Amino acid sequence: MDAYENRVQFLNDREVLDKSYVLYWMQHSQRVEDNHAFEFAITQANILKKPLLVCFGITSTYPDANARHYAFMLEGLHGLATSIREKNVAFIIGLVEPILAIKQLSDNACMVVVDRGYLTIERQWRTIVAEYVPCSMIQIETDIVVPVEVASIKQEYSAATLRRKISPIIDMYAQLPIPQICEIEPSYPRVNFETMDLSDRHRLETIIHKLPIDHSIGKVDGFTGGTQHANALLDVFIESILPNYRTLKGDPSKNMTSKLSPYLHFGHISPIRVYRAVKEHDPYDDSGFLEELVVRRELAINFCYYNSRYDSYEALPNWAKTTLDAHRYDTRPAYYSDKQLIESQTEDPYWNAAQKQLVICGFMHGYMRMYWAKKILEWKESPEQAYSLALQLNNTYGLDGRDPNGYAGVAWCFGLHDRPWKERSVFGNVRYMNDRGLERKFKMADYVEHIHETCT
Repeated sequence: MDAYENRVQFLNDREVLDKSYVLYWMQHSQRVEDNHAFEFAITQANILKKPLLVCFGITSTYPDANARHYAFMLEGLHGLATSIREKNVAFIIGLVEPILAIKQLSDNACMVVVDRGYLTIERQWRTIVAEYVPCSMIQIETDIVVPVEVASIKQEYSAATLRRKISPIIDMYAQLPIPQICEIEPSYPRVNFETMDLSDRHRLETIIHKLPIDHSIGKVDGFTGGTQHANALLDVFIESILPNYRTLKGDPSKNMTSKLSPYLHFGHISPIRVYRAVKEHDPYDDSGFLEELVVRRELAINFCYYNSRYDSYEALPNWAKTTLDAHRYDTRPAYYSDKQLIESQTEDPYWNAAQKQLVICGFMHGYMRMYWAKKILEWKESPEQAYSLALQLNNTYGLDGRDPNGYAGVAWCFGLHDRPWKERSVFGNVRYMNDRGLERKFKMADYVEHIHETCT
């Protein structure tokens, strides 16, 4: 199968024009390697015998984003600048709303190519720009293994229903584009917005401080953005963690995670690259990692794509909302204010450790994230308050926040993609988790000690 099969979508019905350059609007897929949209744009530029211009607009108003997220993103863009130049391509990073930059640059563009995003703001941006630009605008889907509409034409009920649909075709769609070089020398047009030079890594901190964003939540030490660092983590994961992943992945005391979720969120690494690397290492891999990478991750994308209320309590299935409503006045075992929760001031040492890891390190073990959100449900005055706070904390502090995985992950803790369980206080029929379950399965004292040692 061709690498672009079912990944190309025309966003308007306008013609390709004889103008100055092909324009690639980079937004969701912030990488050169294994980027279908970027390689497609190079192909079109070579066919038209035009230079390729790549533009990335840095908005200071992206929902829930703060200095932590911008630092990670700019680290990735720093490495990207060199990689793009090696492709004989011009790269403009503008301190400007993306839609304004692309509107301006499209006036001299033969065509506009854009990668695909699945959240509301990303889809709105593309719709607005596609209506404005005078030329053809084409969207290329590159941050998913099986294209979202190929996988399903509706919101799926569970992982099982999506798995049945995509398992037979995953290998068919796990195709990477052939790397190319732009044949025409790059050309830089004049622009009337501020541009940024990220070639000097030592200037990144100064640039971040100049941005009109929330600086109260700063950069974390354990992660550095960019494709190079994502590839290094992937290599370590395959060689050192994957052999024991099946038996130890759920144990928060073992720290057996890939840590790739922030890099997938920012498009610093292709999920297809990760999938193929694991399959090449072990064609019969049964660790469960590929289930998480493809089925679970793409179930989350399916949820956000087909449910416009994905960031709201109203996105939950009716049975979950009904049972939680029936138990909304149940007495809680404890009540904590938002401030107490943010500052890890509860009587639960395991929850406190998970929250501390999120706030200080920008990351949380997947199993603990489930426990963490369910305890918020147990401690807040209403399920709506709990849902809103869990999303807010995950989006604000997590490097992988503001992502379909995060929205679906929180919603799962409230009943999405799950089934009714035995009824109990507060939770109703929503799946319950408690500290005794953690203690039976894992060495939780080791987990708490690890967090205190690494997140300071």
